[in-house]
Amino acid sequence: MTYRELTVPGAWEITPKQHGDPRGVFLEYFQGGPFAEATGHAFDLQQANCSVSAAGVLRGIHFADVPPGQAKYVTCAKGAVLDVAIDLRVGSPTFGRWDTVLLDDVDRRAIYLSEGLGHAFLSLEDDSTVLYLCSTGYSPGREHGIHPLDPDVAIEWPTTARDGSPLTPQLSDKDLAAPSLREARDRGLLPVHTAVEDYIRSLGR
Repeated sequence: MTYRELTVPGAWEITPKQHGDPRGVFLEYFQGGPFAEATGHAFDLQQANCSVSAAGVLRGIHFADVPPGQAKYVTCAKGAVLDVAIDLRVGSPTFGRWDTVLLDDVDRRAIYLSEGLGHAFLSLEDDSTVLYLCSTGYSPGREHGIHPLDPDVAIEWPTTARDGSPLTPQLSDKDLAAPSLREARDRGLLPVHTAVEDYIRSLGR
């Protein structure tokens, strides 16, 4: 299993070693020891989620108040999604920067996003099945969104599916109503970089 830190600090791409034979494939998609060695801390699993999305479904940009925030370890068990980490930490040197990882059932990579980062993905194939390991449980009053098509964020979303057919983004009503990055910042919804760092230090990281 190899780890590569993305251009958004606090986010990693994880590539597992796959063991295949005529029966199929086996892999370990999460390992506590290598995770702690790469990131500098253990992962405190509190909730596991699964979503299934048609091609073109766009979920996010989602983030949570810090503290406690919500770190996520995400992989795609079936299909393919373009997964995006966005730095939403006000005062961060990389505020507004985003980076991507292709999660699919070929390379079977994962992405880890620490507290304070925004998360979104676009499904590139029908029935794409995404698994999330989360450091905290769902808390609706502490969870927020940024519109994933905000031109100030300017994420370069794919326009074609895995099979080459055109993609039309499909958003939930909640994500369609989400504010822009500028609006969220003006309303004080975004995590503050120093507060995120202080909270992470309080966890012993």
